[in-house]
Amino acid sequence: MSAAALGFVVALEGFARHEGLPGPITCQLREVVFAPKSGFLLYASMALMMVVLTWRQRFVAVAAAIGIDIAFLAGRWAFGVEVTDGHPFGNGALWVILGCAVIAVTRRTGRERVLLLKGVGLGLLLVAGRKVGDTWLVITSKTRPTVLDQYMATADHALGNPSWVAGRIVTATGPIGFNLLDVVYGQLAVAAVVVALYQLRNVAVERRFPRHHLVRTFLVIGLLGPAVYMIYPVVGPVFAYGTGAAHWASVSLWSETPPSVQWAVADLWPDTPPPLTPPHHMPFDGITPRNCMPSLHTAWATAIFVHSRKGPRVLRFAGTFWLIATLCATLGFGYHYGVDLIAGVVFVLTVEAALRAFDRGWDRSGIRLAAYGAAVFAVLLVSYRFLPSEMAEYPWLSGPVLLLAMASVVYGYVRTTARWETTPAPARQPEPQPEPIRTV
Repeated sequence: MSAAALGFVVALEGFARHEGLPGPITCQLREVVFAPKSGFLLYASMALMMVVLTWRQRFVAVAAAIGIDIAFLAGRWAFGVEVTDGHPFGNGALWVILGCAVIAVTRRTGRERVLLLKGVGLGLLLVAGRKVGDTWLVITSKTRPTVLDQYMATADHALGNPSWVAGRIVTATGPIGFNLLDVVYGQLAVAAVVVALYQLRNVAVERRFPRHHLVRTFLVIGLLGPAVYMIYPVVGPVFAYGTGAAHWASVSLWSETPPSVQWAVADLWPDTPPPLTPPHHMPFDGITPRNCMPSLHTAWATAIFVHSRKGPRVLRFAGTFWLIATLCATLGFGYHYGVDLIAGVVFVLTVEAALRAFDRGWDRSGIRLAAYGAAVFAVLLVSYRFLPSEMAEYPWLSGPVLLLAMASVVYGYVRTTARWETTPAPARQPEPQPEPIRTV
């Protein structure tokens, strides 16, 4: 899994360079010295890496990261460098992760080296996933000059235009509602790390990773999801039918008003639902990402919810809150249509089913569940593209059918995984005893 993800990152770096854009590896290397754009995520990634360390090593790592960040802050202050595009902290966490990689190669042997390198790889892959996503978004805006928003908006009539309804509600809540949802929406990866840390809490004791955990699902979603963006480019209602980020300028704490979108069909969102006209491809600017279909924020939030079910009550409550708040944000901010969310739920449950079936050896129930989820996802995409007018014309039929299609995948996943819990997968072969732990 890690090797495939690393190969994908390298390939995307080459593709981005071919397009004249900085790739994910280049963007990550810049953060070794320059102010990082993902300060919180870098510390979350370091926390994820530290699951393989002893408690003494964790204290040393945290102290080193904070000390390095203080040194960077003092250096920027001394040379008069202002941080205008990024966070003033985070370099220390990245230096600690890279330092652990050096220690693993130079001062560890055998299984201890492998375990520490796995921890480093897990942390780096999480933060690299953000860079991969950013690169993909730029590529979609540069290589897909037309978008399919009119098809999505027409199909969304079958659900009652939920983005328009949620947009009016969020706008009415003012700064309180907006900023709360904005924090939830923007720190989704940090919430995932909290759940992952609970799942990986025993790695330092058992000296091995569990078969399946949340980070694997997150990485696979990030690898497969953008491929759908390329074949199904959609920018979202706030851009295609509104003024873009300018709509939230008066509500958020931004210091200046961003420019409104000039390529929108009309300024309709969130007050006036789009008219029912024959949909067609529409040209759009070369800046706005085409990242709506499927809603990966919905997919990731659903994955957090699923993986938090076996945790304590506080973790289960947090997973439920994050899912509900993310659904409200994706719709209320105008970033997604309702049909995007349905596709996102089907997408993530299909990925989750395939990963768990792979761990069990691809038995019949796993193959059937993954194949059914993939078939439903494909049917949804085809129907949004070729049957949107029919769906809008008969909303009382098509709307329930869409919800039932999603519910059937949810039911199939819950039923199949519950059966797997009573029929455990074949036990692993016993592993040799680890070598004595060396301290840093």
